[in-house]
Amino acid sequence: MIGFIRHPYVDRQLSGLIDARRFLEESGIKVWESTREGQLRVPKATRLLVTLGGDGTLLSVASVAARHDVPVLGVNLGRLGFLTELEVEDLCTGLRRFLDGDYRIDLRTLLEVVLHRDGRRVRRGVGLNEFVLQRAPEDGLLRLRLLVDSQEIGQIDTDGVIVATATGSTAYALAAGGPILDPTLEDMVLVPMAPFALTVRPFVLSPRQGITLEIPRSAAVGSVDGGPVWRLRPGDKVRAAGFERRLRMVRFTPPERFFVLLRQKLGWGLPLVPTPEAGLRQQQQGPEG
Repeated sequence: MIGFIRHPYVDRQLSGLIDARRFLEESGIKVWESTREGQLRVPKATRLLVTLGGDGTLLSVASVAARHDVPVLGVNLGRLGFLTELEVEDLCTGLRRFLDGDYRIDLRTLLEVVLHRDGRRVRRGVGLNEFVLQRAPEDGLLRLRLLVDSQEIGQIDTDGVIVATATGSTAYALAAGGPILDPTLEDMVLVPMAPFALTVRPFVLSPRQGITLEIPRSAAVGSVDGGPVWRLRPGDKVRAAGFERRLRMVRFTPPERFFVLLRQKLGWGLPLVPTPEAGLRQQQQGPEG
């Protein structure tokens, strides 16, 4: 059994999806479908989850897929497509390769985030990319006390922090000045956003090391993978660590494709603009250099 999870804007009668249904039915494979909205229920016999949309659609099902230990195949119908593996016109080919066992699995670490208030756990979220904690709109700088495995790192004043997985290191964490991690690494990265002190820098930690963010005096807001907004009060504590299960992502391309994507999606493949000095040297040296 194979499940298709569509972005609500993706037409169920999309030609590539119709072809995929027909191919699976002719192969004797049962199909079920859902949208990414609401509670996703995964039948026990499901062998694969196929997401149709953008990166956000894949993010929305990552924790459910990991809990059920079902691999995910992302089909890009969005703008960026950093996480997805196929374009919709290649879906039937991809499904055929999956059924033939002609694929590899990328293991990705997920982030588990728990909000504690007055000694009680009041909220929990699991995400593939990141947890973003930032100052409330009506407040100034957010003061945070940072601890790793109960060992205090210190206090910082900042607009907020991002705790990201290696997969999420190329999302908001990168935009905030964080490092790029190979997405198959288990490590996490903490990136302060516009900290008051220039000496406050991003750092990388093991997923087995839980990081705690304490909010001593002001309000804040947070979210996991851009999901529902958490409203935090003074005295709240947030703990983030690696989730107990890793996400299995179906891949047909070699591991080096990540670096190709960096070139394509981040604009690193643009040709260098020659300087006037370089042009002059070329003229002096002639065509053979």
